[in-house]
Amino acid sequence: MKFYVVLLCLFIDQNLISQSSYFPPLTGDQWETISPSDLGWCQQEINNLDSFLIEKGTKAIIILKKGKIVKETYYGTFTRDSSWYWASAGKSLTSFLVGMAQEKGLLNIQDKTSEYLGKAWTSLTSDQEDKITLWHQMTMTTGLNDNVPDDNCMTPLCLQYKADAGTRWAYHNAPYRLIQDVVAKAWGKSYQNFMTTQLSPKTGINGFWYDYIMYSKPRSMARFGLLVLNKGIWNGQKILSDEAFLNASVSPSQNINKSYGLLWWLNGQTSFMIPDLQTVFSGSLIPNAPNDMYCALGKNDQKIYIIPSQDMVIIRMGNDGGQITGAVSSFDNLLWAKINALSCVSSVSGYFHNREFIISPNPFSQNVSITYPTSDDLIYDIKNIYGKVHASGVLNMAQKVDLDLNIPSGIYFFCVKNSFGKQIFVKKMIKI
Repeated sequence: MKFYVVLLCLFIDQNLISQSSYFPPLTGDQWETISPSDLGWCQQEINNLDSFLIEKGTKAIIILKKGKIVKETYYGTFTRDSSWYWASAGKSLTSFLVGMAQEKGLLNIQDKTSEYLGKAWTSLTSDQEDKITLWHQMTMTTGLNDNVPDDNCMTPLCLQYKADAGTRWAYHNAPYRLIQDVVAKAWGKSYQNFMTTQLSPKTGINGFWYDYIMYSKPRSMARFGLLVLNKGIWNGQKILSDEAFLNASVSPSQNINKSYGLLWWLNGQTSFMIPDLQTVFSGSLIPNAPNDMYCALGKNDQKIYIIPSQDMVIIRMGNDGGQITGAVSSFDNLLWAKINALSCVSSVSGYFHNREFIISPNPFSQNVSITYPTSDDLIYDIKNIYGKVHASGVLNMAQKVDLDLNIPSGIYFFCVKNSFGKQIFVKKMIKI
């Protein structure tokens, strides 16, 4: 364990971060793995994660690091070959398929929706309807009334005026579902055919759409996460090369709900809204998760989490976890607390004993003090569990340093080297 921790601080940022992503073959069951112990995960914490997932009705979880499987677990009678629905997590797959359709010249997201669905596809006046574009459908800003008896209803009578397009954010399924009809109209064949012929053969992402909802095996969901993590590239082949579209998909699409892109949810923003409410909440959507994470979220806690800074994808399929999205006690936030606790690396010492370095408080919220036992110059780095350096500096004769660490919540390591560059001490820090 001591060797592992020192290796983590000395080499993980060079060795892990520099490696390119692995991509599984397009067919078959082969998929390379990484041992959880190689990432410093503690078996007890993995067990705690499994207990939590079982308690919350989980059927499958897959965690990828640089494309390789770190954890793939199925619960109950669910197996690798079982299929399950993505629910609204499929919206993010639709976003990618729309990008592909646009790149092929089949449509443009700035086009009026009526160019594809015809006039009077809503009950709005012509002037009101003409303001609605595909972009508004993808950003949940059509202005159509979401407070109707059936928000899946796509008939004109159900598509009623509430506000001008672009002036109101509301999570509304019917305008989203009609995006699939737009793609099918532009393609000249079914939406399923577009995915099956244009995406599946190049990526191995297989599944079927039924009543506008995607169903697949868990690994297909993980493949999609891996594709998006790698900015539309699969094993060197550009599946979607429109970088502007890809960046827009996972960036705030409007100023009303800053945590929503183009059918993607965004973490780390200053505020967020959630389905069924018009309230704007302050803070990040999932406080325990990395700030750069973006995600596909579906009913009953279907999840695709993508974390670029950690080269990680996490997918979850299953039943309702029982918590409200956006709350501190949400399934997402509770799950990320378990994920953040996976590391079992606590402390090692080279020349110094653990008691001679004091980190206070630990856990800490932002301000932390480090006291140390020598007047010799020491160099320190504060790294996350994947080797990314968040802070660095020199410990000098003062034998104490006060730090103001405005970094994401999670587990970090205080790694100390002497003036010759030799690693002499490592200690775990927890930012809450």
